[in-house]
Order: sequence, then structure tokens, then C-alpha cells
Amino acid sequence: MNLKEIREIIDLISRTDVSEIEIEKAGMRVRVRRGALPAAAPSAHGTEALMPPPAAGAIPAAPSAGAEETKRDDGVLIRAPIVGTFYRSPAPEAKPYVEVGDAVKKGQIIGLIEAMKLMNEIESEADGRVAEILAENAKPVEYGTPLFRIEPAVPATRV
Repeated sequence: MNLKEIREIIDLISRTDVSEIEIEKAGMRVRVRRGALPAAAPSAHGTEALMPPPAAGAIPAAPSAGAEETKRDDGVLIRAPIVGTFYRSPAPEAKPYVEVGDAVKKGQIIGLIEAMKLMNEIESEADGRVAEILAENAKPVEYGTPLFRIEPAVPATRV
């Protein structure tokens, strides 16, 4: 099961009256719930760590393709959509996807997060320029960890 499939599950549950769904595929189990989580011991599989606990009464929104974004006055903050290990390049000897100052397009791959032996692509959520790389290569990241700050491209004005 990959990140796209998990997002589709979240999107599906948010559009229905279903309050909880659990799916097991290829030895990976994912449980998605709406509303506040009851205090309970962690699952033996530990897959609940992939999704953050939603606020009381809130319906979790599906993260956008690649990463959750937060707009700030000084750019778009791309955050880790899952728990895993962050990588700046597709292989140890390969050059990084992006460097500070590089121009990026919305949807362009800018990093990877390895979770449960699956590589999940992190995509830019805006056209612009990489202003900061906030996570360290080959280090663990938590859900919501800031990875990149993108300064959005300024639209051309017509005269």
C-alpha cells in the first residue's frame, strides 16, 4: 500500500458516514478513524503512526499529492506527510533532487520519505524557488516535520 492509496482511503472516508475503516494489503495494515481517538495502547503493527490523530470532531483532510503544505508569509512550507526516513536524492550516490535556490514546479519531486520499505515521493506544492531545506538527509522525520520552504513564483503582471 502506498501513500497515494492511503490518501484515497482518507478522502473516501471523509465523504461518507463511515467513522472507521481498517484495510490490510500485502502484510501492511492501515486503520483510519474520524473524530477523537480513544486512549488505547499502540497497535502491534504500529501503522497508526502513519496518520496523525485528528482533532476532536474533525474529519482528517487528505494530504495533497506528496506533502502537506502550510502557506506562510515567507513561502509555502512543505511538511512530512508520514513518519519515515527523509532522503534528498533517489540513491546515496545520486545528486539531490533540489538545492537551495533551485526553481521548482508544482508536482516536481523534491525528496523522498522511506516508510515501511516503501519510497514515498515528496512533491513541490507550488511553483517557485527552494528557499530552505529544513530536514537533514537520511534522518528520521515525524508526521508534520518541516522539510522544505518554497518561495512561490511571482505571477507576471500585464501592462
